[in-house]
Amino acid sequence: MQLHLIPKIKHTQSNNFFLLAGPCAIEGEEMALRIAEKVVELTHKFQIPYIFKGSFKKANRSRIDSFMGIGDEKALKILRKVSETFDVPTVTDIHEVSDAVMAAAYVDVLQIPAFLVRQTDLVVAAANTGKVVNLKKGQFMSPESMKHAVTKVTDCGNTQVIITDRGTMFGYQDMIVDFRGIPTMREYAPTILDVTHSLQQPNQSSGVTGGRPDMIGTIARAGIAAGADGIFIETHFDPANAKSDGANMLDLQYLEKLLSDLSAIRKTITSL
Repeated sequence: MQLHLIPKIKHTQSNNFFLLAGPCAIEGEEMALRIAEKVVELTHKFQIPYIFKGSFKKANRSRIDSFMGIGDEKALKILRKVSETFDVPTVTDIHEVSDAVMAAAYVDVLQIPAFLVRQTDLVVAAANTGKVVNLKKGQFMSPESMKHAVTKVTDCGNTQVIITDRGTMFGYQDMIVDFRGIPTMREYAPTILDVTHSLQQPNQSSGVTGGRPDMIGTIARAGIAAGADGIFIETHFDPANAKSDGANMLDLQYLEKLLSDLSAIRKTITSL
């Protein structure tokens, strides 16, 4: 991973993977700071470069009564406070062209959601802010097709682009990770594996997305072994009561063991 792409990311001598982690959505200041403090502590321990993740709003929801956010500016100010408090970069997703400039004033990385990664106007708006652009691979796209999404960013004169794989969906309420896609997409840009979203089980009959958090360790370990530059994990100290994606988030108490395991795998494969 070209760590210099991302302002404020801490360089280490460990040649470790980097981590995007945090809650699905910003629910309030106290919860965001509490999660960030713990993850910062762990990433310092394992020498893992860290980017705090949190959605300032949730536009893609199964039901109209699902939680969408606490207010755009309020949530973005919390993201900025996390960054200033812990001196770490932050990432949030945008959904409309007008979101790009607004969010860019508060965060370091703009993330294009998987369902929107083919929306040229949105990708171009993100690229034109000069921020790092994280393109999430569409659930409906092949790894090879992400080359064109990357080119949209670089054609705007912005070379600060990364790709995140979050699995592939065939319409049967489940996601599949094709680990062959990691080395393929790394030919175009540094590539992250979004572990927790890859374990979503969308379109449940209740209208609430399900998940397989018991498989987080399995998918994450396989991703590192396949050569992923980074790992994306949504985590919360109380997933059962999280306002969004609680069914597939990692309980924060289990993050230390997971990062320890992943760091060991990374050290092994880089020594081969």
